[in-house]
Amino acid sequence: MDQLIEFAGNHVILVGAFSFILILLLVNIASDGGSKAVIPVQAVQLFNRQDALPLDIRTAADFEAGHIVNARNIPKADFKTGLEKLKKLKDKPIVVYCATGTISTAALRDLSAAGFSDLYRLKGGVAAWRSENLPLTKER
Repeated sequence: MDQLIEFAGNHVILVGAFSFILILLLVNIASDGGSKAVIPVQAVQLFNRQDALPLDIRTAADFEAGHIVNARNIPKADFKTGLEKLKKLKDKPIVVYCATGTISTAALRDLSAAGFSDLYRLKGGVAAWRSENLPLTKER
């Protein structure tokens, strides 16, 4: 234990940087917007058993190129203004997805702040969906 304290005293900057990175990591893990991450197979179960809404936050062009069946598209760039379209669905489970699963968390925070509670994030986004060979549609 004495060696640990001596090391910390001799390497204050290193210990400070490590502590800072650790805190950032913990904050990132804790700030998931009140959502639960689901893999594609779990998302299918939510769609089929709980009538969850797939919410695509990719661009309109990406949405038109292929999206999950029955999905609604509200691009991330227009997300805060587009939330009005979803007000009637506050009590319905919503599975938010993007291209790779990296920007869904920010949209989930906005949904949570707007009063939505049953929120899920498709882990890996459309890329994970495709890797599981699950269907995408081009129909609206």
